[in-house]
Amino acid sequence: MILPVNNINRKTGFTADNGEQKGVEYTHDTLLKNSYANRAKIGVDKFINAFTVYPAKGMKGSKNANFYEFLTMGTIPYLVGSGMLMAIFNGVNKYYPPFHRVMSKQTGNKLALGVVFYGIMKNISKDFITKPVKMLTGVDTEQPYAKVIYELPEDINDTDITSIEHHKVFESVEFPRWDLLYNNESNGKPRNEYYDKIAKKLGLGENLKDSDQEVKPRIKEIVVKSNMAKNISSYLWAAVGVALAAQEPWENFFNVFTLKFWKGKDFLNSVKSFGRNFVKASKELWQGSGSGLKKQSGKILIGLAVLSSVLGVANAVISPKSKLKSSDVIDKSKGYLVS
Repeated sequence: MILPVNNINRKTGFTADNGEQKGVEYTHDTLLKNSYANRAKIGVDKFINAFTVYPAKGMKGSKNANFYEFLTMGTIPYLVGSGMLMAIFNGVNKYYPPFHRVMSKQTGNKLALGVVFYGIMKNISKDFITKPVKMLTGVDTEQPYAKVIYELPEDINDTDITSIEHHKVFESVEFPRWDLLYNNESNGKPRNEYYDKIAKKLGLGENLKDSDQEVKPRIKEIVVKSNMAKNISSYLWAAVGVALAAQEPWENFFNVFTLKFWKGKDFLNSVKSFGRNFVKASKELWQGSGSGLKKQSGKILIGLAVLSSVLGVANAVISPKSKLKSSDVIDKSKGYLVS
């Protein structure tokens, strides 16, 4: 029998939104601070579970396996496919003649770097939308939270089995976790403190009687527009990353590249070479080569990526004002009551 491994270290908490909940066991769904440290921890947690806990539950036919775990395991084919793409040239270049072997190695190295830059740029570029939108509206469309799952017992000795899933407050546009954004009034703060701040940021006024009801439709609009902008711009920035990896200066980097960090001098030279050739490759991508459209292709790609982020933010934070007036909806020729 496969033991309920999902019960091992599954309650360990990350830093909560108040910054004080390190190492505390979760007893209920909890907002998490959207920091790089927390996001890294969440990523590591999902990565480890995708290769260990979730496949084990699936193979034994666990009644607690769910769609969240299925989606999380999508990391596996992505990484395996990336590894195969990286090895497609370097794995067989020993069978090529010397000249072809060199060309194959250069192509394989650039493909590998392209895969890495693709993933990095696709993820980092989401902040180009999320951060400005949060700064201008107060709405963090990537706000994470820890969800406590109470699982069904799979063995007679199983009691109080829980697991932790990491979701986002606005993961579902139809059913956001509004409840997590209200204050517990026992701490002395207004229940609608979050919504009051958003209302003020959006110019809806202060000291509103029901600020939550006023801003919820606007928040949904911001989330939908931001998600659309991230979907478009992230792939354009990922394309920039791939184009950057295809530039010639990286050949100099791979000539001295090493991951053997215990060889201090060689590893340090490798790091320095990466920095130098990153700058050179960026300049080469921007300046282009050849003539006509080919020479301008780098500028066009970078320009489209930047423009998609700028327009995406602008579209998300600017809401058209209603042009309806009272005279448009009230027919003065008919009777009506004013309470």
